[in-house]
Amino acid sequence: MYPPPHHQVDDIDKMIAVIKQYPLGMLVSVKDNKPFLTHIPFIYNAKTGRLVAHIDKNNPQLETLQNGTSVTVVFKGPDCYISPSIYDSEDQLPTWNYIITHVTGNIRLIKNPEAAKQSMIAMTKFLEKSEHKFVLHKDNPKMERFVNYIQAFEIEITNWEGKFKLSQDKSEVDQANAKDTLIKKSGASISGFIKIIYDK
Repeated sequence: MYPPPHHQVDDIDKMIAVIKQYPLGMLVSVKDNKPFLTHIPFIYNAKTGRLVAHIDKNNPQLETLQNGTSVTVVFKGPDCYISPSIYDSEDQLPTWNYIITHVTGNIRLIKNPEAAKQSMIAMTKFLEKSEHKFVLHKDNPKMERFVNYIQAFEIEITNWEGKFKLSQDKSEVDQANAKDTLIKKSGASISGFIKIIYDK
């Protein structure tokens, strides 16, 4: 992604935090110079270090996804307009702060129906946290039908890229003001996530 370097993040744990908090990723692939994009949820498997997801078999993007295909997934965290009025220092201009993670890797199709079901169960468990009002069981009769309509896959990650534009070029006071604005506009529920992102 475009520099400047002070907006670039190399901390993989922080990028994983973005994926966990904002799991709806934009899957990007290319075939015959034509880009394909689909918005689908992903989970990060800490044991394998891979992303896991599934796509509708009727989605034309599936034709671009073969074993070994290189793809990129974009995860968009919170973002907001930053007014110069929030800064203590003068001579500032309006800007837009945001948290973005790009993950590039290679596709590995999950052909085994039982493994595909397990990936659906794992994703449901993650997305239902922390209340877990619904539990997807392997013997759910709907699973037998549904698994035939999706293609599960993993992405073996080859590159991580984070761009967290958080007014890092401003004073500490102004950075804190920008942080408070991001939380206020995104909702107090992300305050824990923001603490992870800002933690040195």
